[in-house]
Amino acid sequence: MDISLVIPVYNEAESLPALHTAIHEALKDVQQAWEIIFVDDGSTDTSLDVLKALAERDSAHVRVVALRRNFGQTAAIAAGIDNCAGDIVVLLDADLQNDPADIPMMLKKLDEGYDVVSGWRFNRQDTFITRTLPSRLANGLISWVTGVHLHDYGCTLKVYRREVLTGFRLYGEMHRFIPVYAHSVGAKILEVKVHHHPRKYGQTKYGLERTIKVLLDLFTVKFLVTYAKKPIYLFGGTGMFLILGSGALMLYLFIRRTLEHISVLGSPLFQLAVMFAIMGFQSILMGFIAELLVRTYHESQRKPTYMVRHFINFQNPPDGRNA
Repeated sequence: MDISLVIPVYNEAESLPALHTAIHEALKDVQQAWEIIFVDDGSTDTSLDVLKALAERDSAHVRVVALRRNFGQTAAIAAGIDNCAGDIVVLLDADLQNDPADIPMMLKKLDEGYDVVSGWRFNRQDTFITRTLPSRLANGLISWVTGVHLHDYGCTLKVYRREVLTGFRLYGEMHRFIPVYAHSVGAKILEVKVHHHPRKYGQTKYGLERTIKVLLDLFTVKFLVTYAKKPIYLFGGTGMFLILGSGALMLYLFIRRTLEHISVLGSPLFQLAVMFAIMGFQSILMGFIAELLVRTYHESQRKPTYMVRHFINFQNPPDGRNA
């Protein structure tokens, strides 16, 4: 299998037949073998029945993964990725707002040497105040914090080479951060403008509360991507900053005591300096403990601290790929 389309589904019964038809129309001229992995995320309408009918009618392309309950979009995407067979993974929403007609164009971009092609809903057809504006603010913050600059992290329509999807698990609302994880292992990322259509059926599953969840997940992603392999840089750096702050306060109190004869022990700055010193040493000790945990994690699972793009002139590459 060359291409796998992974589509999370939650109460989209009316959209599914039209989506299936649109995908066939979009991929009719694609020469690679392809499959559609529909992941029913505990739908309470007739979505699963519709998917079963599609799978029976189009057994050559349609696969269905039915989750036991509603686990959320990220979990549904993870289930699809875990159970697909394609070397190229295409993520797509089931609500017909993403346009399958954009997929061939995005696939061609992979041939130009990119590992991730991310969709950008340039002319987004959603409510501005409750959907578009919060999304723009979140996208700007995510780009600034992670250093991976994309206009539209929230667009599900993305194309990945499978090798950049390995080595991490998805939790919370973290599916939108997959480009960040991919970038951390050296993936080349391109963002392209894609079509976006108004919702025809059903109701949106997202609200302002989701933006808050995304922002909270951003802290986790930043830590995992930047400090997961060297946590001492975070904890130790914080500890050194606090200790230096403590030293600066102590120096100020000493100079003030020498020149102005003001009591050191009676000043609240002395208590603050002592607290900074204690917190600084504790932070450094936490960094040492985190370093031990990281080494135990990598060594117990034999997880490498690097990722190889390809081998050249090897007869038998260590990872089993052709030279």
